[in-house]
Amino acid sequence: MDAIILAAGLGTRLRPHTLRTPKPLLPVQGRPILDWTLAALPPAIRRVVVVVNYLAEQIEDYLRQQTHFRDWQTVRQDNPRGTGDAFRCCKDHLRSQRCLVLNGDDLYGAADLRALTSFPAAILVQKVENPRLWGIALLKPDGTVERLVEKPDMDGPALGNLGAYVFPRDVLEMDLPLSPRGEYEITDYVTLLAQRQPVIPVEARFWLPIGSIEAWERAQTLDLSLLPSP
Repeated sequence: MDAIILAAGLGTRLRPHTLRTPKPLLPVQGRPILDWTLAALPPAIRRVVVVVNYLAEQIEDYLRQQTHFRDWQTVRQDNPRGTGDAFRCCKDHLRSQRCLVLNGDDLYGAADLRALTSFPAAILVQKVENPRLWGIALLKPDGTVERLVEKPDMDGPALGNLGAYVFPRDVLEMDLPLSPRGEYEITDYVTLLAQRQPVIPVEARFWLPIGSIEAWERAQTLDLSLLPSP
């Protein structure tokens, strides 16, 4: 399988730290976030495609030096228009019939990613108590995903979307609608795909989103030796 890592964002919520360093290269306990991500990818992944834009040269320099994957490439998202657009930029660069797509600024457990890639189509989820703060996976009666909704007006607990997906390659042939905020959302690919085939929700045992300075600082103190491994 190919793995696609979405790493084109500006990291505005982590400024001033991201003014000179792209968010995926911010260090967590001495290692770039992107390094933790590559190390967690399961054995099924043979090749990595990294979507870049902001401070792309730094990410490319890191990829030349890393030792996790020899087969890698970057794809430029020249006009960022959302995560769905970032994924769509990779359409002509995929070699496998399925791909794993990940946010480039979160830490994932290796065992969770391995479980995710065991399904033809799947999404990583975790129970959250306040759905109004998260993207939420709503399920069909058979337990597969029906659709994803952003910050719904509902009470918890619910299954939060963690930004890690397994897609068949041909999902990129679907017409993606423009979202109300004027972007193309990868979550809409999940909803469209769920109308065609089962999308399995896989509950994660570990997930560490680094979406703020406070979360990044907290990550420096956690015992990451407890990360699940395959």
